[in-house]
Amino acid sequence: MLVVTPLERAWHFRELIRAVVRRELTVRFRGSMLGWLWAIFGPLIMLTVYTVIFSSAVGVPASAASHGVFSYAQSIFAGLILFNLFSELAYRAPMLLHEHTTFIKKSIFPSETLAWTATIRAIVYAAISFAVLLVFQLLLTHRIPPTVLLLPFVFVPFFLFLLGVTWFLMALGSFTRDVTHLMASIIPVLMFATPIFYSISDVPKHLQLVYKINIVGDYIQMMRDLLLFGRLPDPVLYIGCVLASLIVFAFSYRFFMRYKSVFVDVI
Repeated sequence: MLVVTPLERAWHFRELIRAVVRRELTVRFRGSMLGWLWAIFGPLIMLTVYTVIFSSAVGVPASAASHGVFSYAQSIFAGLILFNLFSELAYRAPMLLHEHTTFIKKSIFPSETLAWTATIRAIVYAAISFAVLLVFQLLLTHRIPPTVLLLPFVFVPFFLFLLGVTWFLMALGSFTRDVTHLMASIIPVLMFATPIFYSISDVPKHLQLVYKINIVGDYIQMMRDLLLFGRLPDPVLYIGCVLASLIVFAFSYRFFMRYKSVFVDVI
């Protein structure tokens, strides 16, 4: 029931969510000459840079050497897609209620929908990066593993996890702006504590369990398994991530709604 209620609320306000998402997507590249082409060029440039750097300057780790430079660049890019999705929301969420103070103070506004609009907006740009990755893989390998069809089973619980994180940080950020500065300090550290530029197998065995507590890293690992290596993720890892995501989703929504009436007075 705790999981169903926020979904029912989102469906009830679906037209509002759709309208806000459409407006935010329109505003994103307004005033630029290339417009939405930046959403394609950005990921493409990033992928090219990583390929060049690791093929000529830095080199490929021993664990990834057997797969080649291009495969390693894809692996990094896949990890960055999910981590950048998480970091964008973690940076923005604490200030979301402050960004919409006018609506919240002067009207009966369902403030919980802000998490949906912010997350869907971030998902759209991540989807464009993902499409660039698929095209890159198709050009290099001339095939995409059939396991890619199972990616929705990874993305859906990750989406719910992101919603939960956004609700939680929105609530905390309404009480103190220190949360914004805290995220600015934590996210860069978390980036290197997440297997983006390396894999779990590169980590010493006595530390691998600690790294697996990082749920973002676990989702990155499962995405790589399905998309790049054509293999099924560890079922225990998958079930654990889904359960953890549902817990974060349900707890954070309940936490947000508990203090929703207070937000008007503190933002």
